[in-house]
Amino acid sequence: MKGRMGGELKPEWVAQLTGGRVHPGVKPAHDLHWDSRQVGPGVAFFALPGNKAHGRDFAQEALAKGAAFVVTDQDHPGAVEVSRPERALLVLGRALRDRFRGTVVAVGGSSGKTTTKECLAQGLGWPAPEGNLNNAPGLTRFFLHLGEAPGCVVELGIDRPLEMAELTYLARPDLGVLTALGAEHLEGLGSLENVVREESWLLWASPLRLASVQAAEGLKLPGLKTYGIGEGDFQARDLELTLDTSQFHYGRLRIWLPYPGLGVVLGALAALAGAEMLGQPLGEAAERLAGLRLPPGRMQRLELGGVRFLNDAYNANPLSLKAGLEFLQTQPGRKWLVLGRMAELGREALRYHLEAARWAAQVSPHRVFIGPFAQVQANEVGGVALETLEEALRFLKQNVRPGDLVYLKASRSVGLERLLELWPKEGV
Repeated sequence: MKGRMGGELKPEWVAQLTGGRVHPGVKPAHDLHWDSRQVGPGVAFFALPGNKAHGRDFAQEALAKGAAFVVTDQDHPGAVEVSRPERALLVLGRALRDRFRGTVVAVGGSSGKTTTKECLAQGLGWPAPEGNLNNAPGLTRFFLHLGEAPGCVVELGIDRPLEMAELTYLARPDLGVLTALGAEHLEGLGSLENVVREESWLLWASPLRLASVQAAEGLKLPGLKTYGIGEGDFQARDLELTLDTSQFHYGRLRIWLPYPGLGVVLGALAALAGAEMLGQPLGEAAERLAGLRLPPGRMQRLELGGVRFLNDAYNANPLSLKAGLEFLQTQPGRKWLVLGRMAELGREALRYHLEAARWAAQVSPHRVFIGPFAQVQANEVGGVALETLEEALRFLKQNVRPGDLVYLKASRSVGLERLLELWPKEGV
């Protein structure tokens, strides 16, 4: 390929694509990054604007660490100078995506994106970005290193208006999958109505369209197919949910998953529906899903000192919390709900946290609220209000008994999973 061979990125090609100007001292790169701390010899550094700082302030640091070149809006040696580095990144990402000849499946939505992305990728046997690299820099880097494959699966995450339009331009999906729609990133997106409009752009931008029944409600798009538990074009039926596994029927197939929860059921269902829409063998997809492996913090089952934990604290918003609580309602025994703050809900944060408390009250009388909304939540429905993880650890150690189930749910910034690191391994 001209300009890029085997993952090599030539500065002249980048300049040609982006209307940039090459300054002396540039070299071909074998990788790219947007965090100067991750830059080393042979890496192209994209000096992007951020919320607290601009990447241009770290350009010289990147060059000193051996960066092959810097894409920046500044004029200096070692630079590919462009007017807007963030736009240059989108253009480069699109060019790299266009050189991939396989099928691209893109997953969006307010919750369940990473689980659904992993189910699709593993079910289809196709590559996908690790973790939740779901923004323009992460996708561009993924397409840079993507080799020959029948297809790939990417996740598109947004927290501001028009970001989905940018990401669908970059990824140019053949199949768009929308998981669920609800309150998320309201500090940037403003309102639930804006969330629906922005997220649903993924479907408008995709020739093949698949959405959960919940997300499809109110959307009128030609050719839209839906999936759901007992409803939709593609259905999961006869669910059996335990703390260790999930099972359901998909047509004549019995699907077995090594994880608990409604989220993984819906993710697997999306994978099977996607396989069917793309003409992929369903039996092979079902076999692969039986060996599914998800990143930590998503309905992760652990047993420590005789206490059963469900670590669902990778992230949280009202929709994902409700799904977790609905699953817990199906489980017997004494259950402790340890609920931390749901971030980025803007002016509606108090309302959503009180709503979460009322949901929790329907599931268990053993409720532990942590963080800035804890006291009002406890006042609303009863329960224990605590400010810190250390207080929560002390309380739980004094009150939880072997055989109890402890459910952890909060936004990633809370770090609720640290309770597991501090929990006694030999019993409470």
